Amino acid sequence: MISEKSREKFSNIILSCLPKSSKQLLFENNIKLPQIILSKTPTFNYVSLYKFLEAKIINNITNVVFKDYSKKRNLLEQEIYKLFVSQCKGIKELEWQTSQPLPSFPGALTCFSRLYSLQVDLSHVNSNNLYEMAHICKDLGELNICGFSQDIRGLTFLINEQRNLKSITLDAKKELCQELCKVLARKGHTISNLSLVGSFGFISHSFLTSLVNLKKLKVCYCFVKYEEIEEFQKYLANSIFPELQSLEIYYNLLCLKEFAKLIEKTEGNISNISALSFLNFNTSAEHTGIFLKAISNHCPKIKNLNTHIGPEDLKYVKSLLMNCRNLISLNLDSLRENNNNIGDELLDILTKFSPRCLTNIMISGDWKYSIDYFENYFESYRERKSLQFMINCLNGNKITPIHIEVVRKYYEEGIIISSNLIIE
Repeated sequence: MISEKSREKFSNIILSCLPKSSKQLLFENNIKLPQIILSKTPTFNYVSLYKFLEAKIINNITNVVFKDYSKKRNLLEQEIYKLFVSQCKGIKELEWQTSQPLPSFPGALTCFSRLYSLQVDLSHVNSNNLYEMAHICKDLGELNICGFSQDIRGLTFLINEQRNLKSITLDAKKELCQELCKVLARKGHTISNLSLVGSFGFISHSFLTSLVNLKKLKVCYCFVKYEEIEEFQKYLANSIFPELQSLEIYYNLLCLKEFAKLIEKTEGNISNISALSFLNFNTSAEHTGIFLKAISNHCPKIKNLNTHIGPEDLKYVKSLLMNCRNLISLNLDSLRENNNNIGDELLDILTKFSPRCLTNIMISGDWKYSIDYFENYFESYRERKSLQFMINCLNGNKITPIHIEVVRKYYEEGIIISSNLIIE
């Protein structure tokens, strides 16, 4: 954690690097810089070292001059950005969260021509600035877009100009963006990492079928209308991602059946799956077994799995443990259906069939666990690597002081190395 004093010292150094013309402009507009920076100029050009330009860096510097909001902040921000753009050569990463026309500043071609990673907040950056940036940088590998609610021509032009775009994150809402869908389809052969975040209906998902080389897929949607869900299910079912390695699904599990089919069409290289939600438990319960079965049969290399299970899914958990011998981390979360008998059966399956490398376990559910099954499970780890064991119960009285004593015993023996039941 950087102290306030260190942050202020750093900001003063950067402000000291401002050219005389900028200092004069600020002075003429009654913007008073800290007196300490006026005495001497740094002998070393610290600004030129930057390869990653973050918005918070600029914000921290302006906060040294303006403790409260002021309309003059914009002018100070402009001169600081001009300083960085003129002095930095070959910036690799840019966090663009300002209305400042960065690609129009002197030195922009040298500064941004090698840009690889770009994060753009379209609530600040306008279409014209995106057009200008597209003429400078054509080798973006990573593009993270947020804050847009409609098609923006500058954005589609920027994406279209990239020669080898590999990763794209879209965080949007409101209106349907047809042009964005088309340009993503044209880049389908290069995109290997896709994250879809925000409201569901902002884009047609027909471009999904073009992503033939996709390796990582993250979907974090809040579904609103049923027809939107149907549209997504349709294109998801028709998509084939043979090289998929990582799948993350959050907030809504209404498409588990389609994701299961997607897994079945991969070449078995998936190593990470996370499918968790705090909503729509009942509507997704019927497909959790199908999802687990697909993982068991088609993901022999999986190392990390976070998912929900229902009372009828234990047979798939057993199959999963038997087939997926590379599992390191497993998080099983109850669908919150009352079934007090599942706890012991789940622990018994974990005891008998867990691969030796499975050393990170989290179980969440309103289930009972007998002391004997608790002890048997931990005993099975005597000849393995140490265990990280987390257990969360919706009803706290399912884990008693005796359960906690058992966990502490194995913790003191070094069999358990960490647990949320242990208070050190």
